[in-house]
Amino acid sequence: MRIATWNVNSVNARLETVLKWFEAAQPDVACLQEIKCVDEKFPTEAFERLGYNVAVHGQKSYNGVALLSKTPLEDVRRGLPDPGAEEQSRYLEAVIAGPMPVRVASIYLPNGNPVDTEKYPYKLDWMGRLTRHARDLLALEEPLVLTGDFNVIPEARDAEFPANWEGDALFRPQTREAFRTLKYLGLTDAYLEADGAPGAYTFWDYQAGAWQRNNGIRIDHALLSPQAVDLLAGVSIHRDVRGWDKPSDHVPFVIELDV
Repeated sequence: MRIATWNVNSVNARLETVLKWFEAAQPDVACLQEIKCVDEKFPTEAFERLGYNVAVHGQKSYNGVALLSKTPLEDVRRGLPDPGAEEQSRYLEAVIAGPMPVRVASIYLPNGNPVDTEKYPYKLDWMGRLTRHARDLLALEEPLVLTGDFNVIPEARDAEFPANWEGDALFRPQTREAFRTLKYLGLTDAYLEADGAPGAYTFWDYQAGAWQRNNGIRIDHALLSPQAVDLLAGVSIHRDVRGWDKPSDHVPFVIELDV
């Protein structure tokens, strides 16, 4: 089972590019973030023609997440349960049906900038809510994949120029500590487990030739439960997609599970 995550930075604005990648890569499951449309405006039919079942948790103009699967989606949850309904569409979870079901979540964690506004406390609070929910999911003792744009640079090795990110919400000590707290529940970073080579990034700014100079950061992650880690067969970052026409500033990150 190949599970992809990709912040597409507006699914409708980049639909041709997104569909081109889907047709070439043929992921079994895909988690999309920053779709920037309400549910009714998501191009569901285009993905259904490629053989995908679709679940969407959208929002007008901002945020929004989607889950696509070649097998049925079950037990779909839109939004984190704690403390209830939220105004920003950032979390979508479902069980991927199959001989060995896998629970997958598409996550678009808040950016948190500027840090001297209410956006940074919101980011940390959201991370706390995600951690509490992840603890409950881990208690189910099933294959679990929490994947998406976490807007977290976990370590200095995850940025080409870490000094450039000092003070940024993605790299502040409190952010990295909150991410470690989530991982220390018993989750494993799939990239570090299967590869771990430095200089492998998933985001490059549109400005100043960042992609051409590999001035990137690794902020798209897949965190796996112990049951999912046992199935991990490999990971890949589709870096070349950043050089396509009308690219997102993120590229697809794919993990493969032996199920």
